[in-house]
Parts: sequence; C-alpha cells; structure tokens
Amino acid sequence: MANEMFCFQCEQTAGGKGCTGKAGVCGKPAPVAIGQDDLTRALIGLSIHLNGVAPTDAQRALMLKGLFTTVTNVSFNAETTAALTQEVNAQFPANPVCGENGEPLKLWSADEDIRSLKSLILFGLRGMAAYAYHALMLGYTDNAVSDFFFEGLRAVGDTGADAQSLLPVVMKVGEINLRCMAMLDRANTETYGTPVPTTVTLTVEKGPFIVVTGHDLKDMQLLLEQTEGKGINIYTHGEMLPAHAYPALKKYPHLKGNFGTAWQNQQKEFDGVPAAFLFTTNCLMPPKASYLDRVFTTEVVSYPGTVHIGGDRDFTPVIEKALELGGYAEDHPMTGINGGSAVTTGFGRGTVLSVADQIVKAVKNGDIRHFFLVAGCDGAKPGRNYYTEFAELTPKDSVILTLACGKYRFNDLDLGTVAGLPRLLDMGQCNDAYGAIQVAVALAGAFGCGVNELPLSFVLSWYEQKAVCILLTLLHLGIRNIRLGPTLPAFLSPNIAKFLVENFGIAPITTPQEDLKALLA
Repeated sequence: MANEMFCFQCEQTAGGKGCTGKAGVCGKPAPVAIGQDDLTRALIGLSIHLNGVAPTDAQRALMLKGLFTTVTNVSFNAETTAALTQEVNAQFPANPVCGENGEPLKLWSADEDIRSLKSLILFGLRGMAAYAYHALMLGYTDNAVSDFFFEGLRAVGDTGADAQSLLPVVMKVGEINLRCMAMLDRANTETYGTPVPTTVTLTVEKGPFIVVTGHDLKDMQLLLEQTEGKGINIYTHGEMLPAHAYPALKKYPHLKGNFGTAWQNQQKEFDGVPAAFLFTTNCLMPPKASYLDRVFTTEVVSYPGTVHIGGDRDFTPVIEKALELGGYAEDHPMTGINGGSAVTTGFGRGTVLSVADQIVKAVKNGDIRHFFLVAGCDGAKPGRNYYTEFAELTPKDSVILTLACGKYRFNDLDLGTVAGLPRLLDMGQCNDAYGAIQVAVALAGAFGCGVNELPLSFVLSWYEQKAVCILLTLLHLGIRNIRLGPTLPAFLSPNIAKFLVENFGIAPITTPQEDLKALLA
C-alpha cells in the first residue's frame, strides 16, 4: 500500500467514495497525491509548532502556497511538492504530527463523523487559500484571514478533537472565507476597476495567439503588458472569461475573446491548436502529447515536461512559442456548449446594485417572479447537463445569476430579457460569490426581509475545494434550502449530511422539473 493513494476531496472521486491505487480520476499519480499528503502533514506540523506564536509574513505566504498546491488540478509534479514540503519542514525542528521513529500519527483514524468534520475544515481551508493567494499577488493581505489557516489546521491535527469542538471550526471557515472573499473583491476592483457588462466573442482571429486559463488577474495583466505591440492576440479560457469586464484589462485591444468552454474540455479543445497555453492557477488537466510542448505554467501550477514561468513573470517563452506556431491562417469560429457564438460577462455587484431600484420595482409589479443563483464548478461527470436543462426551463419572468465555470453549461443560451434586464447575468469568477451575497443582502434590505424570505433560490454545482469554502460561507450566513449537485461530497458521513439537511435544508438535486416546481412553490 506504500505506493497507493487515497483521495476523496473532489466531486468526481472514484465510485463516489475515493480514488485509490496508482492514480486518481483527475490524472494525479499516486506519488503526487502521497506527496501532497506529506505537504499537508508538514503544514499541520508548522501550525502546531506555532501555537501561541504569531506567524511571520513569510510563513503566512508559505502556508497559502502550500495549501493552494494541494487543491485539485493545481500540481501534478512530485518534485516541486517535495521541495515545498522541505521548505515547510525547515521552519521548525521536528514535526509534532509525527510520533516515535518519524511515523505519522493516524489523524484520520477517528470515527467517520470526525473524519467528515476535519475534511470540511481542511478542504475549506484549501479553497480559501486560493482566494487569499490571489489577493496576495495584488498586494492585499489580512492577518485575521492568514492566521486562521494555522488555527484551522491545528483543529485538523488535534487527535483528541470531538464533534462539539470541530463543528464551530467548520462554521468559522465559512465566516473567515467571507472576509477573505471581501478582501479579494477589494483587491480586484481597486486594481482593475468595477466590472462592466461586456459581450465576448468566441471567434479566434487569424494570427498568433495565447490562451490564458485559471483565475489570476495579475498574470493576465502582466501578459497583456508584455505582448502589447507584438502582433499576438490574447484569449481567455474557463474562469478567466470575466477578465474582459475589468476596465484596466479590457482597454488592451489585443484582449480579443474567449477560447473554448470549461476546464474539463481542454484535452479536446486544446488538441493540435497552433497557440500557446498559459495556466495561472488550478484547472490543469494532464496535457495530451499533441500540445504538451505549448503548455506553460506559473505560480503554484506544475506539470512535468512543461515550461514553468518563475516569480519574475517573464513570459518571453510563451510569447516566442505563440509567434513560432503562428495561430490560424483564417478567422476560426468556435461555439459554446449550445452552439452560441458569443457570451456576456461583467454583471458584478456594482452593475447589479446600480439598477437595484429597477429590480425592486419589477418584483413589486410582478414583472420578475423569481431569482435563481445557478452557479459553481463544471466537471466531466455525467449528470451536469442538469444545469443546462434547469436554465432552459426557468420561467421567462425569472432572472438567473451565475458565476464560476459551471456557467459554461448555459451561458451561450439566448434567454432573452425581463423588465429591461438580461435574464442571464454572469457575475464573474467563483470568488465573485461574494458579490452575489452582497446583492442578496441588498435586496433583502430593500424589501425589509431576510435573505431566506427573498424569491431567491440557490442551485449549486461543485467540483473542488473552493466550492467547499463558499458553501460553508453560505451556511455561516444562514442561507437555507440550497440544492447541491451533481452528487453530495464523498467526505460527508451520513450523520454530518443529516445535520446539514436538518439545520440548513441542503438537498441533492433531483430533476430540473421537480426542483423548479419545489423552488417556485
């Protein structure tokens, strides 16, 4: 068993129970998964070592980097993970998570409810670390956020913890993540401006081009600066689509459009394409041989055999590869999942709240009957066509708010308008769930009611750990009756799942028709 893995942190985990053996469903080999377990153990050890001592800024940054590395689809490189583990272990003399002879303590040997609660904490911390890392790249930090990672990991490493001590930590992950998302929202808007509604073409123009995927806006900015005047066009992919809506980024005329759809389709959509691909965060799938030579990684993303752009963010190798490949000889039309040729983004909270009076009036007049937040991760597992069908079936007097890459299931649909507004409003990346929350709070204030009393329903899809921390934030805020799919997390024990159902009304999705009927009632 020494060379076999166990991982159940993502929605697509094997058999709905856990990936075991030599590789995970995501393509991560067992040595990489085992190495990430070692890294996690080292981070827990550092947290225990620093109990009662304030971490240094360097240790806070190291914690973010370490946790972010273990998010699904970030790193497939055992060597870089091992080097990072050594860097963490060098921060203290002996790992307190190891017993005699250096053997790791059995952190997960407690009953399944304790394992479930610790998983919610750990995976929520991993997702939140991604958001805090993006904010750090823009120069924004919050010690209350950074130091909670250490507090949370100490709870995970506490072998004597019980459900009564762990449950408040689970809820605090949601509380601190709200603060973290607010920090990232501030970092993005103060750096790049308030997003504005923008229609984005799916057609790739002839000539050299670079496709940027992931989430990091700082990398996008630097690449746009370095490619200016070089005859290279830039296209977004996946969660980078909202970059088109930020004034400081959309001012670059060579930021042209969006390439392809969601992350899980990249092996098909990138195959043989004459362009360079830059991965800035998670969303990496093992590249096929046909385009491995044109994949570049940066920040914590790592894959053996690809060129990594270091901390200096000199994208010269990416630029040179794009020029070498030359792009398409003619304009290359692409389409969305449903055949659409363009998508619209940029309906952030600033834009939506600017027409709040119009929205409130439309609701009071009966022109808008219901709001649906249909948001979250996309994935390859069967059953996600539910979200396309759900969007198509929503009544014409309703509005769909969406964010994250799950929107690629329906964001190229023409759903028309209602009360002078588009029925489909793309609010941005997954971290822009903060904006959706602020819109809900503002509307509740305008109507003089609680968020749960609004004609608003949450229909969420999840895949990895950022979705976990967002879900915990919604629970922290007391949001009830969330529909979650395609399946419930494998790391939820029956008792913990029952607790969430009884206290928050969380329910798995069923069919679009049945769920719509229940939600509209």
